[in-house]
Amino acid sequence: MLFKILAGLAVAWLGWRLWHGWGRPLPGTPVPPPAPAVPSGPEAEARAVLGVGRDAGPDEIRAAHRRLISSVHPDRGGSPELTRQVNAARDTLLKNKADS
Repeated sequence: MLFKILAGLAVAWLGWRLWHGWGRPLPGTPVPPPAPAVPSGPEAEARAVLGVGRDAGPDEIRAAHRRLISSVHPDRGGSPELTRQVNAARDTLLKNKADS
């Protein structure tokens, strides 16, 4: 008898979870705070690729580019796509420095 009650409760709970969705938290579960806003855009993405800060000058950008390109260049066993990304990041940041 107890097994039938437990099986019925399990079926009811499973049906309730399916009806309300698996991805949503259970009622009463604390919701984590939203992640802080991360600056987005081509310049922020380029800085992330090269690993430089907002105050990096042209010399620091070129040094970061040289350091990365030496490991991702196709002649050194890297991929052409990574080389394109690193070069595009350098060009974006240096162009923005020249414009300002």
